[in-house]
Amino acid sequence: MATMVMALRVVVPPHPLIGHWLGVLRDRHTPSSLYASATAELGRWLTYEAVRDWLPHRRIQLETPLAAAEADVVDPAVPLLALPLLTAGLGLWQGGQTVLPSAQVLHLQDSLGVITPPAGPISSRCGVLLFVAELGDGESLLQLLDDLSALGVTGDRLRVITSLASGPGLKAVGERHGSLTIYAAGIDPDLNEAGAIVPGIGDVRQRLFGGTVLDEMPTDT
Repeated sequence: MATMVMALRVVVPPHPLIGHWLGVLRDRHTPSSLYASATAELGRWLTYEAVRDWLPHRRIQLETPLAAAEADVVDPAVPLLALPLLTAGLGLWQGGQTVLPSAQVLHLQDSLGVITPPAGPISSRCGVLLFVAELGDGESLLQLLDDLSALGVTGDRLRVITSLASGPGLKAVGERHGSLTIYAAGIDPDLNEAGAIVPGIGDVRQRLFGGTVLDEMPTDT
């Protein structure tokens, strides 16, 4: 765990499987199908870690085949909302969904680089998880965090899950949203001149979908 500006909490779980799947993402020779599987696995393990001390639960009485017993169960009365950030965030959410199958999901739209925030109010009892493919300069995440803050979603109601974060991106997020908790598979120190994380995991959108995602409809030539 690392403490950033304004007590931003960044958790890099020391689990060998998390390290393994991050290594698969880093390898330039990893094919798209395996890259997608690795992303989903990271989404699964990071979500598991992120909700460890956060997922609402309650104790109930039940009957086993032999006797009465008590059990801790997830509280269905407390809603959870998953927000995959742009197309690339869907890879992590695919894994996260296996951990939280009953969570509601809202697919954020991107129009000319502008993220459309949630349109309406979010219940004050709702926990929100953001699935961010990687945290580079932090601009897209900051935009969404500002929008969520305006809706009253801040602090412990919020968790961010990302495959990889950069030092500069974490600094930028911490300066504006210091009460946030981020779960990442790793932290890289630098960004290059193009704003890419170095050494990084490559162009996530292209590697995840094998270049099949279109920015606009094809036209006849």
